This record gives sequence, C-alpha cells and structure tokens, in this order.
Amino acid sequence: MPSTAERLTALVTASFDLDHELDFDAAFSGLGISSVDAISFFKLVNSEFDLGLAPDDCSQFENLNAVVAFIDARSS
Repeated sequence: MPSTAERLTALVTASFDLDHELDFDAAFSGLGISSVDAISFFKLVNSEFDLGLAPDDCSQFENLNAVVAFIDARSS
C-alpha cells in the first residue's frame, strides 16, 4: 500500500499543475496554490483519508508534512 506521502503526492499531482518539485516542508502559500484551490484540495484529502475535517480545520496545517503527520497519527 502506498504511504500517506505518496498518496498526497498523487492528489497534488492530479489537482495542480505545479511548475516545480513538490516540497513537503514548504508552506502552502509557497506552493503557489490559491486559498480557493487549497480548500478544494483539502476536500479531496478529506475524502481520500476519511478525515471529517471542516474547511476551517485546514488552516491548522502549515505544510504537507503536517498533513502527513496528522493522518498517520489518526491511523495508528
């Protein structure tokens, strides 16, 4: 089974046309993703990982590594 990071990478790749390599440590604002696109992305993450997060909850994550840590902590 793919890791959480691999699954998130697939979601990002399918959702965004980034002109740079994905950096899991970069702040979301540094990825060149608008706030509207970020909310849409988190809806996909919610669905993929069955998280049940509200849109406002997504602001707690500084970067993709924080999302990975959250998901992995919930699944252990």
